[in-house]
Amino acid sequence: MTSTSKQSTHLGPLMVDVAGLELTAEDREVLAHPLVGGMILFTRNYRDPEQLAALCKEILAVPRKSRLLLAVDHEGGRVQRFRVGFTRIPAMRTLGKLCEEDSAKAKDEARLHGLTIGQELSSYGIDLCFAPVLDRDFGVSTVIGDRAFDNRCSTIIELARSFREGLNAAGLAATGKHYPGHGAVAADSHLELPVDRRSMDALQEDLEPFEALIKDGIESLMMAHVRYTSVDHTPASLSKIWIQDLLRKRSGYEGAIFCDDLSMHGAAVVGSMEERARIALDAGCDMLPVCNDRASVLGLLESLKDLKPQKAASDRLKKLYRKEA
Repeated sequence: MTSTSKQSTHLGPLMVDVAGLELTAEDREVLAHPLVGGMILFTRNYRDPEQLAALCKEILAVPRKSRLLLAVDHEGGRVQRFRVGFTRIPAMRTLGKLCEEDSAKAKDEARLHGLTIGQELSSYGIDLCFAPVLDRDFGVSTVIGDRAFDNRCSTIIELARSFREGLNAAGLAATGKHYPGHGAVAADSHLELPVDRRSMDALQEDLEPFEALIKDGIESLMMAHVRYTSVDHTPASLSKIWIQDLLRKRSGYEGAIFCDDLSMHGAAVVGSMEERARIALDAGCDMLPVCNDRASVLGLLESLKDLKPQKAASDRLKKLYRKEA
């Protein structure tokens, strides 16, 4: 791996991962690279609370001018990376069902789940939980399914607001996903590019939870690797129309924007890993996760060495650092 010249005080645009329970020499070199601004943890990085504490301490001690943004997918249900020694959080669908019987209790539970996740993650130095899911569940997407609160926008908005309140109370920012809505397509974007052929009028309803949380000031959003043919043939995660015209200009969104994982097959339609990264950055994504593919990460560190630091993107990302609750 070729190292770059001077360290930057700006956070770089790449979010990377590591393979094991502790850092290797190569891991430390990658994490110190100026193009790397974040790291995402997975189940393979967890054995027990003591090991996780040591790993996070090791990650955050990597010499840098701006510390890494440390993140994890920890929604509850199927998507909870750390289990033994952590509170088991149910799938968010359970809250949607509870909301049908007792709305106040469901909102209290949502806030408590957000607070619990936030407190437990922040105690290890983790900044960001990629949640809540704001997708509507239409009963066709196995990759979304019970990760969604509900199909009804009003229920999603109520519960997501409460969940975010809990995260924020613990000092963590929220990440709404997967903009502009992943729940109406059957294909799994990890394996292929899903195509949503509905009209913009139909898509508008899917946008309601995102619009509501944007008005609330949600700190970050994650884009969907889905092609919405009535808007753009480029996947939303790589689309200037979706990111710059609709999300930034029309909706007035000012927070951080994450691409979904560039290693997913839903992003592969636009070309090589370098092409995906450059298109995503040009479209307006602030940070690009590249997961489970160290060879591609090393390639990007070399091929993107001409990139100039982006202060505005870095400033948005730094607002996601955990705060003292």
